[in-house]
Amino acid sequence: MERIRPLLLLLAGLIGAAGVGLAAAATHLGSESLLRPASMMCLAHAPALLALYAGHRQIRTATVAGLVLAAGTLLFAGDLSMKQFAGTSLFPMAAPTGGILMMLGWLVAGFGAFFHTRQD
Repeated sequence: MERIRPLLLLLAGLIGAAGVGLAAAATHLGSESLLRPASMMCLAHAPALLALYAGHRQIRTATVAGLVLAAGTLLFAGDLSMKQFAGTSLFPMAAPTGGILMMLGWLVAGFGAFFHTRQD
């Protein structure tokens, strides 16, 4: 798990940058744009990914939780962006699947409370 942990930092940066870009695009497209909720999810989860990356010693489930959160966020935001720009979904139920993955990621993070923390 330690070897893939840096992926969380990379995903946090990419998702945060996507959130800013999607927010800017949503502003230009108007209030009915699907990019607004996509940007909100990205901007909410990028800092969470940073926190999980940084807190891996205190939260045993941090890396798994972060990867699940990132996958859900990318799927949710990607599907809404695809609908906005291409008029079609990534695949049926992509956005709800992403939402469920985000909820699961938060639960996995919370379940970290039931595991002993790592000792230095």
